[in-house]
Amino acid sequence: MTNILITGGSGLIGRRLTEILLERGYLVSHLGRTKGNGSVKSFIWDIDKQLVESGSLEGIDVIVHLAGAGIADAPWTMKRKREILESRTNATRLLYKELKKDKRTIKAFIAASAIGYYGFGTQDEIFTEETKPGNDFLATVTQRWEEEVDTIESLGIRVVKIRTGIVLSERGGALEEIARPVKYYVGAPLGTGNQYVSWIHIDDLCGIYCKAIADLSMSGAYNGVSPTPITNREFTKAIASTLHRPLLLPHIPGFVLKLILGEMANLVLQGSKISADKISSAGYTFKYIDIRSALSDLLEKE
Repeated sequence: MTNILITGGSGLIGRRLTEILLERGYLVSHLGRTKGNGSVKSFIWDIDKQLVESGSLEGIDVIVHLAGAGIADAPWTMKRKREILESRTNATRLLYKELKKDKRTIKAFIAASAIGYYGFGTQDEIFTEETKPGNDFLATVTQRWEEEVDTIESLGIRVVKIRTGIVLSERGGALEEIARPVKYYVGAPLGTGNQYVSWIHIDDLCGIYCKAIADLSMSGAYNGVSPTPITNREFTKAIASTLHRPLLLPHIPGFVLKLILGEMANLVLQGSKISADKISSAGYTFKYIDIRSALSDLLEKE
């Protein structure tokens, strides 16, 4: 029976992945800043002090590394930017140090990454795993993050990096924030509305993680996105249709969002079209390819 340790297990992805892994018969434990609620065994680490609770890696076959401060949880002050970066690099560096002491039974290290690695693209540009990285803040963070993850491969451990797109879930995250104004009849496309949204249903993302755990041929980077990216305008219209709400307002001008969000406005005003060909070629079959089927599953659960 495969024993999985998840960092960031209390987050949006970690909670759902834990449920799915348990359903599939895996043993699961969590490593985080505080003890969990008892649903799975949990251990504590202190990333700032570079300390990990004794026994946390004992008997573990696979580490799924999801830990990191939320990109859109707070304004991008200099302090927050540093926290976003260091919560990822320092956490990964701590795991490397622990594994270097004693790899124990670890066979694979499956790490979260982000499509922010590529930066932002034009309407016709399609990013694959072979595309060179961008040079904006998030691209720089993601490159530094992946560089730390790659050090673990030097220990002879299989490493997979999942470059995740916009995760759609009924439990919060981006979909909740985008759907809320639509529900109250104040939803509208953002900026031009032409920027691409490379999205993925949370169950498909967790399915990719499950495949990465079980498929020994997988290594390196894979884009964790649906094969059908859509524009912000199409995304907003699909949410309105699913919720049976009209879109009454015109586009929200980009300068308004920049005044409110500052640099963080780029997250919604710019986009990128990301290819899912590599993970599809690896044998993963998506459950939710069409945005309307994904939204119907998630929004109609409420």
